[in-house]
Parts: sequence; C-alpha cells; structure tokens
Amino acid sequence: MGNDTVRTPPADGSAELRREQRGWYFYDWACSVYSTSVLTVFLGPYLTSVAKSAADPDGYVHPLGIPVRAGSFFAYSVSLSVIVAVLVMPLVGAAADRTGRKKPLLAAAAYTGATATAAMFFLDGDRYLLGGALLVVANAAQSVAMMLYNSYLPQIAPPEQRDAVSSRGWAFGYAAGALVLVANLVLYTGHDRFGLSESAAVRICLASAGLWWGAFAVVPLRRLRDRRTASREAALPGFRQLAATVRDMRRHPLTLAFLLAYLVYNDGIQTVISQASVYGSEELGLGQSTLIGAVLLVQVLAVAGALAMGRLARTYGAKRTILGSLVAWTATLAAGYFLPAGAPVWFFALAAGIGLVLGGSQALSRSLFSHLVPPGKEAEYFSAYEMSDRGMSWLGPLLFGVTYQLTGSYRDAIVSLVAFFVVGFALLARVPVRRAIDEAGNPVPDRI
Repeated sequence: MGNDTVRTPPADGSAELRREQRGWYFYDWACSVYSTSVLTVFLGPYLTSVAKSAADPDGYVHPLGIPVRAGSFFAYSVSLSVIVAVLVMPLVGAAADRTGRKKPLLAAAAYTGATATAAMFFLDGDRYLLGGALLVVANAAQSVAMMLYNSYLPQIAPPEQRDAVSSRGWAFGYAAGALVLVANLVLYTGHDRFGLSESAAVRICLASAGLWWGAFAVVPLRRLRDRRTASREAALPGFRQLAATVRDMRRHPLTLAFLLAYLVYNDGIQTVISQASVYGSEELGLGQSTLIGAVLLVQVLAVAGALAMGRLARTYGAKRTILGSLVAWTATLAAGYFLPAGAPVWFFALAAGIGLVLGGSQALSRSLFSHLVPPGKEAEYFSAYEMSDRGMSWLGPLLFGVTYQLTGSYRDAIVSLVAFFVVGFALLARVPVRRAIDEAGNPVPDRI
C-alpha cells in the first residue's frame, strides 16, 4: 500500500516547502469559486426555475420516466453526483498513492470539473436535464480533485503547522469566492445596463466560475511536487479498491471513528451550503441580489473565522474548537427555521452566524484528520475523507429533498438538518484523538 513513502516534511521552513504551501493555497483559490458562485448561489435557484419551466401541470418533471417534484430536482442531482464520486474516489486515491503521480490525476479532475462548469452557459430554456448532467460531472470531479488536493497536506506541512496551513488554504478559498461574488453581483444587478437578460447574466456567472477554476489551477499544478513511491502495484477495480481501503481502515478503528463523526456533521454543513439559496428564494421570498449579498457576507466572515479558529485551536486544541463550532451550527440552523419571510436583515444575521464557523470547522477537520492518516496512505485515506466531505454527503440533500416533497415546506426541510450536528457532536466527543494519532504511527502534537 505504499508504506515506504516518507511522509513527514522537514520542519525547517525551507523556501521550497513554503513555495509548495503557497501553490497549494491557490487550488482553494481556484476551485472555491465553483462551490460559492455555482453550488451555493446561482445553480440551485436557477436550475430549479429551469426545471419548473419544464414541469407538467402538477409541478413534476420526469427524468428517465421518474416523477420528481421540480423543486426537489436540484437536491436529487447533488445526491447523484456524490454517489458517482463514491465510485471513483477510492480507485483514484489508491492509484495516486501507488504511483506517486498525483498531479496528472489532479489536473484531469480539475479540468473536467472546470469544463463542465463553463458549459453551464448553455443551460437555458427548459434544459433541466442538461443542467443536472453538468452538475453531476462538475460536482463529482470537484470531489475527486479535492481528495487529491487534501492528500498533499501531510506532505507539505509538518504536524505543528497543519492547523495554520489548512486554515490559510480555506481563507484563500473564501477570499476568492468573495472577490468573484462582487463581480457577479455587479453583473447580475446591472444586467440591463450590460444589454443582458437575467438568464444570460446568471449563465455568464456560472460559466465564469469554470474559467476561473481552470485558469488558477495552473498555479498549484506548477508548484506542487509528486512524491514517488517504490510500490508499483496496479490499482484494483473501483468496488474492490473501496472494499480494500475499508478493510485497511478497520486496522485503525479510531481513525474510522473520527471519519464517522465527520461524515455525520459535515453532511449537515454541505447540505446547508448547497440548499441555503433555495431556502432563501423559495421559502423566504428573497431576491437573487439579496442571496448574493448574504453569501458574500459569508465569504468575508469565513476568511476571518477560519483564521480566528486556527488561532483558537493553538490554545484549546482542534477537537475542542470543532466541538464548539458544532454547537454554533446547531443554534444557527435552529434559528433559521423561524426566519420571517421577506425580511432580508434576519437572513443576513443568519449568514453572519454561518460565516463565522464555516471555514474554521472545515479547515480544522481537515488538519485534524491529516494526523490520523498512516504514513504512505495519504491519497487513499483522504479518498475516504472526501467521501465524508462530499462523496457521502448525499443523505442531507436527499433528506432535504424528500422532506420538501412530502411536506411542501422548506422550513421543515431545513430544520431536519439539525440532527446531523447533534449526532456529529456526540460522536466526535467520544474520539480520543491523541491515542488515535499515536496508533496511526504519527507524532502527537503538544496541542491537539
């Protein structure tokens, strides 16, 4: 399984290591615009409107002959994309570890996702099936690329630097998301002055995220280095590789316990990210400009939140800081159920609460997991992590979509997600992270 790789980098802060770290930050800068502009802001409401234009008189579309309420089509498409990612990530992760050639695989995944996103420019009229297909390709490719990107963290940062390096990466991503959202807001609100219809403005915003992703992915692909292993075993077919990875992870039950906790609470986080705009537009009756402004506020506060929680982790440890963020997530999401319709100020307050904990909870989870990975199995184990991050985050969107389909209420759908944070907190609190790091064969930091 490639255990002969030397994983821990030198702690001397060499110029070469810092150059790699800066290049690594830029992949977050490149791809986070997709997560922000496409998945969080524009695609949910827009694809829902396209599906509604294609719906029958009862409000249903019929992909492959299956009756689906038009308002649930986006959530179901997100669920399908992560199922596709589950089938691909274990195979790619094992191949990356065994060959040591992560960069070509990262490039393939990144540019597949960027191309599918740029092609969303052609999503108009009643082409809801095209939108669903492009979402599945882009989201699955993003998951595979992020798995490979995350697996570089143990190789470019010594243990005592990982919380800070991971937090800076998230901060870079949120800064890029905020910058592009400002441009999106100018284009969308002034589309008449630019001679564009509202639909054309949205499609340009979607496509520009793909162009941004592809352009800035060049930086990490030039600066990151492949670490070759002595092992040249062939990768197993997808399902067999997934089974082999799970069998190996059973030898590290505490690492598996952390992944289970992360799977649960992150499913809630990812669902809030992908469905918040639909909730704001469909349930609260807020306009697209308000939604863009709220997400822009999230991006700005998430930069500060990620850096601040990285500092808190140095004092209180990553685990305690993450647990505190889950309490904040629970309170914020529960408050979201009671937001009055047509009141942007309360939606902005909710966005502020999300922004302050969003980046930090994700960044610290990534850095904490990097301590739990056995040396030489970075990509393989981060494929399992990415399944928890995106690849297994299908239960939340599925629950959201089914709840809306059964009740017709987005309030019921959003409040159902509180359970993910409560259960995730309980599971994470039970993980003895110091013993987990030691049993994975890694040095235990002074503060964790």
